Amino acid sequence: MGRLFGTDGIRGVVGETLTAELAYRVGQAITIVLTKQKGCSPTITIGKDTRISSDMLESALMAGICSMGGSVMPFGTIPTPAVAFLTVQEEADAGIVISASHNPFEHNGIKIFGSQGYKLSDEMEAAVEDIVLSGEPLQVMTHEKIGMRLHGMRQMKVDYIDHLLSTVDCDMRGLRVLVDCANGAASATAPDLFCRLPLHADFIFDKPDGVNINNGCGSTHMETLCKGVVDGKYELGIAFDGDADRCLLVDEKGNIIDGDKVLAVCGRAMRHRGSLNGDAIVATVMSNLGLHEFCRKGDYNLVCTDVGDRHVLEKMIECGYMIGGEQSGHTIFREFATTGDGELTALQFIQAYCEAGVPASELVACCAQYPQELINVPVSAAGGAKQHIMGDERLWEQVRRQEEALQGEGRILVRPSGTEALIRVMVEAKTIETAHNVAQTLADFIKTL
Repeated sequence: MGRLFGTDGIRGVVGETLTAELAYRVGQAITIVLTKQKGCSPTITIGKDTRISSDMLESALMAGICSMGGSVMPFGTIPTPAVAFLTVQEEADAGIVISASHNPFEHNGIKIFGSQGYKLSDEMEAAVEDIVLSGEPLQVMTHEKIGMRLHGMRQMKVDYIDHLLSTVDCDMRGLRVLVDCANGAASATAPDLFCRLPLHADFIFDKPDGVNINNGCGSTHMETLCKGVVDGKYELGIAFDGDADRCLLVDEKGNIIDGDKVLAVCGRAMRHRGSLNGDAIVATVMSNLGLHEFCRKGDYNLVCTDVGDRHVLEKMIECGYMIGGEQSGHTIFREFATTGDGELTALQFIQAYCEAGVPASELVACCAQYPQELINVPVSAAGGAKQHIMGDERLWEQVRRQEEALQGEGRILVRPSGTEALIRVMVEAKTIETAHNVAQTLADFIKTL
């Protein structure tokens, strides 16, 4: 992880750690790096979510880009994966997303995609960081060398929706769905997308006001959606996060369908269609044992990576695999996208559902879900604290003891957070009581180290 860029771009509370001045400098730095790489002035796309701070950060980024001679192609409020897709379509040199995903409104972030729609390489991130953190004054352009804002971008949203619609072909007539837009970026695209499908869709949390993004709604707060699906007798519920790169679903009984179940259902449908290369599903070490059992019984090749959609995508590209994702709802369909896409995931799940012809609760029953307990243990924010704890042999001896107590009917994962001063303890077991007791024992032990 870099000095500015975390596992998913630059993040912070706006006005505290993420300022307009920093955004301006980042705009300058990415333009300098791209100009050096390309040999001429670059074109950079920008999209944003609905946070009150997104307009300010967009303006600062655009000013920074133009001051160094770059041209800017702003898409306005639009999902993160749309920026990745449109950056490639428009043959731009990079795409910037202003969003903090599922975090509260006071947070925001800057994420950068390269010209091929993938997250910026570690090398380019390091080059941007070097310029931003150097503190050296940068020579801005003057006269005709100043960059410009490109106009006429309204068609871009339509192009993205057209692309999503092109990925499905099934009979959806009669289907009723309830869609939670998280008061985020999906509010700008999901109503237009679903109204063009032969189904009935109603929407909740689709009226962003700048501060209500992810507030009691979306893929991290699904209680209202679960109740709404049951009360309204919908066949499916669909929940996005703030920037719409995640999607979780709800079955007709009000039960949450997490990313592991999405991988199982969509992976099986892809195999039936002959598009599941290597019979492989890529997940992370956090995936539930239920997905492991599904793959073992169905003779699928389950490939697990470190946590993070970047690691999942890297493995997919390396091995030519076509579907991968995380329990949290980041699902990547590599045939159609270069990153996780919530709306694409919803469509792919709907297609699998319609092809199966059974209720959603029955469809996802193929992938059991072991009880899982996750405890985040705060540790010192001082440099090296997490590494010190993770390198302590006493911790791993305690983990081995607890694993023996599970007698092969569960698993334990202890890992440092990539973005916070936390050690995460995850335990799966046959009962929630066992999972909780083991996780708490390990969490208490970590506090003594």
